Amino acid sequence: MLPAYVEYYKPTTLQEAVNLFQTLKQDDKQPMYWSGGTEILTLGRLNIDTPGSIIDIKGIPECMVLQTSSPFLTIGASVPLTALENRNIFPLLADVSSEVADRTSRNKITIGGNICGKIFYREAILPFLLANSHVLVADMQGVKEVPITELILEEGRLLVQILTDTDFLQLPYISRKIRKQWDTGYPLITGAAVKADGQLRLAFSGLCPFPFRSSAMETAINRTGLSFASRVEHTLQQVPDPILDDIEGSREYRLFVLRNMLMDFIMEMEGA
Repeated sequence: MLPAYVEYYKPTTLQEAVNLFQTLKQDDKQPMYWSGGTEILTLGRLNIDTPGSIIDIKGIPECMVLQTSSPFLTIGASVPLTALENRNIFPLLADVSSEVADRTSRNKITIGGNICGKIFYREAILPFLLANSHVLVADMQGVKEVPITELILEEGRLLVQILTDTDFLQLPYISRKIRKQWDTGYPLITGAAVKADGQLRLAFSGLCPFPFRSSAMETAINRTGLSFASRVEHTLQQVPDPILDDIEGSREYRLFVLRNMLMDFIMEMEGA
């Protein structure tokens, strides 16, 4: 459960935040960066992860940015999911984000919190994987830009912003979120696809214990000389391991759902 006493800090600069993290760590105060805080509270109640101190990053201007300035859409890590829905600058991201939890929770859940969360779904990252987005991360050595596929948040590193090429924002897309139970329950599989340069790009969450985009799956689904059904079967053969098998759904059921999802993607993006 959450400890009765947690030290609270609200830095106003990136350097202050990363320095503070190191100081608190050296003092054995179990620091965590805090943005929306929903996952920290959830895991704390389950005795899975409990902070001794929290560093609220919402006071850092770079983390609150949401703007389009050619050639990039820049989204700060502390922007709530509902802000992305309301602004709808990136329609695919707005659609995927709008399916995370319920609206009250999304008022608190931030884009950075979802992407960097310990709960493996992290579905808000899918549009960024499809867009080849980059991220800015801060640590004691400063701020650097890396592809989102290389985002590794070692202890003390802070996700600051996500940068997406504006040319990507209006591409044709489709997204699906399949749940086993109620409308706001955990997803079974979330899938997203776009068509760029005549090719389908695919990304998934909930199929494996990590969200991913697979070049092998994309090669298979874009074999346009084959029938739709054959393309789907070849794509299924390229799904990375391991495939989840848990209380939400068996491995076999997830593959069944994925098969139907892939067919929907092809038919909607290319026509029946």
